[in-house]
Amino acid sequence: MLNLAFNCIGRSGARSLGNGLQHNITLTTLDLQDSKIGAVGARSLGDALQHNTTLTVLNLSNNKIGQVGAQSLGNALQHNTTLITLELGENKIRNVGAQALGDALKHNTTLTTLCLSVNEIGDIGAQSLGDALKHNTTLTTLSLSANKIGDIGAQALVEALQCNTVTLILP
Repeated sequence: MLNLAFNCIGRSGARSLGNGLQHNITLTTLDLQDSKIGAVGARSLGDALQHNTTLTVLNLSNNKIGQVGAQSLGNALQHNTTLITLELGENKIRNVGAQALGDALKHNTTLTTLCLSVNEIGDIGAQSLGDALKHNTTLTTLSLSANKIGDIGAQALVEALQCNTVTLILP
């Protein structure tokens, strides 16, 4: 485990970590919560996740990765076969980021826990995630607390629950 939470890693530090992760064969947990990596840092880590075969837990909460960073991580999740837990709370990924992660969940077969709390996700993002849950059979916990999901998004998630056994954490 490598815990670098609450440090000023920044995007250049995330780039270095990403380069190291591509070749690392021992690290299983990386905590970069509140480490100021931004979208560029998320892209570097996303690139690494496409090649890394050992990391099972990644915490990128409160890093301002935004929609672009979420898209990079979504692309990575379509190829990664080891990540089990991904924490992305408080990153302002909004609907576009949720859509990218939803697309990834349709293909990913290992992720069991995804935290997307406090990300300004609305109905469109919730609909994308709900659609993904109809296809994904491995995700067991999805946290969507403190977002902007209304009736339409909630209905999409309820419909997904009829096809899936995921535990939804909502406000």
